[in-house]
Amino acid sequence: MKSIDFWFSIGSTYSYLSVMRLANLKKDTGVSFNWRPFSVRAIMMEMDNIPFAEKPIKTRYMWRDIERKCQIYDLDATLPAPYPLEEFDLANRVAIVGSKEGWCRDYVTSTYKKWFQQSQPAGSEPNLTESLHEIGQDPGRVIELANSPVMETAYLAATDEARSLGIFGSPTFVVGKELFWGDDRLEDAISWYKTGSQS
Repeated sequence: MKSIDFWFSIGSTYSYLSVMRLANLKKDTGVSFNWRPFSVRAIMMEMDNIPFAEKPIKTRYMWRDIERKCQIYDLDATLPAPYPLEEFDLANRVAIVGSKEGWCRDYVTSTYKKWFQQSQPAGSEPNLTESLHEIGQDPGRVIELANSPVMETAYLAATDEARSLGIFGSPTFVVGKELFWGDDRLEDAISWYKTGSQS
């Protein structure tokens, strides 16, 4: 194994915590991460698992929980962020383009920052265009490609692969055949990657 597979969907609130921590964790641990966008929404709908829609008590807890984690990790956030995303699939198809062209991590980090720190929903304007400009990509070219049948097929294939691995949530970290679901399992995934077991 050369890296840990980081399976995520832009639109997952808890994934913000992992997205913002991976660069420092790579620096501190020497462990690399392979960024793998997919549609967690499609899988969760198949499971009839809609965790926060029309559940105000659980939603309030989610935002407070993320707020506490941001304080622990020293991450900036203006919460609650706009949720759910109207352009969930477009945001993730752009990430698919980025994964094929080598700028997925930069785009995802930028779009999450604008979503969670500036209240600009990922996948919508101005977040989408500004995020792509920020990382040196041409928004017109990228968005056209993201909306193409080729990228739609790639997006579906990535989701099928996630489904075949038994992934049901975002973020999920895959080490060999082991799945670690949730930002709070990230350190466990790193430990398993290094030693073959959790510390």
